[in-house]
Amino acid sequence: MSSETSDPTGTAAPHGPLRVGLIGYGLAGSVFHAPLIAATDGLRLDTVSTSDPARQAQARAEHPQVRTVDTPQAVLDRAADLDLIVLASPNKTHVPLTTAALEAGLPVVVDKPLAATAAEAEKLAALAEERGLLLSVFQNRRWDNDFRTVRRLIEDGALGDVQRFESRFERWRPQPKGGWRESGDPAELGGLLYDLGSHLVDQALTLFGPVVSVYAESDIRRPGAEADDDTFLALTHAGGVRSHLWVSATTAMLGPRFRVLGSRAGYVKHGLDPQEAALREGLRPGTEGTEWGVEPESCRGRLGAGSSPQSGGGEPVPTLPGDYPAYYAAIARALRDGGPPPVTATEAAAALRVLEAAKLSAAEGRTVRIEARP
Repeated sequence: MSSETSDPTGTAAPHGPLRVGLIGYGLAGSVFHAPLIAATDGLRLDTVSTSDPARQAQARAEHPQVRTVDTPQAVLDRAADLDLIVLASPNKTHVPLTTAALEAGLPVVVDKPLAATAAEAEKLAALAEERGLLLSVFQNRRWDNDFRTVRRLIEDGALGDVQRFESRFERWRPQPKGGWRESGDPAELGGLLYDLGSHLVDQALTLFGPVVSVYAESDIRRPGAEADDDTFLALTHAGGVRSHLWVSATTAMLGPRFRVLGSRAGYVKHGLDPQEAALREGLRPGTEGTEWGVEPESCRGRLGAGSSPQSGGGEPVPTLPGDYPAYYAAIARALRDGGPPPVTATEAAAALRVLEAAKLSAAEGRTVRIEARP
């Protein structure tokens, strides 16, 4: 870690930008992490690791000041000149690379999932605490426009006591795309349960707290597919709320992104947060003339009781803007001021306990209990 900008505990001194090493420049690295890091005051993208020459050229074209290297180790070798490591590498590398970065004295941001198991995540959390270093998981979907709106409605009491929470990430991709995300090799942590399911479980836990039981159905539907591509989870939270979560690549007609039912009213929201599409198109937060994370009024969800939104029931609710930049702004503050990260490794471990229980439930066809944590 740079002696000019940080102290040995991982809390940055108040001068100079924090220099970031990014490992991985595929979808996660190039579309999400690099643009958001570059758009964050106080952070500077310093080094990008990718073994693909075309991706190296892409990184230099998109971020002219960045240096590119071939291997993760080449980034770690620059530990004395860096203040943060970001892992946007394949899932199977998260545990060994996080361990190596923490042992090199560097704070770490890891794309989800942090690990394959809660036990591995807890071990990483303990190592980070022992070294006095920040360890955070990139759960950007907490800053989706629709999720922010649901959270506000719940906090304001507009729904009353929430009884059932329905959440979906559904797609229509009848042909597998291949690659490690769809690999059937258990070591790769492929499949939708650990991919999109990581987001949905994290959101449910953020809203309603610990889960006491999990029931899941998981299928491989598409010809040639190797990993789960159509999965359903039913969670019972300790507070009594039931969360029903769907992740699928085989949904010919998409359901609502959210349907939240309470004792006073319900809220239904269709469509997806616009930030990923904007990042894929090359737009960046802070671009002149762009209202970041804002969707058209026609996309607003509806709040009401006793009628269907499809027939005009309920009232349209303005959707809060999506705010992915808030994640890295919070990371920069945590490194500067020593405060907690926006998403903790302990929270990631809690989500992994649910994902592990879901995997077991689907395999054995039964409801799995999760013991309360002390």
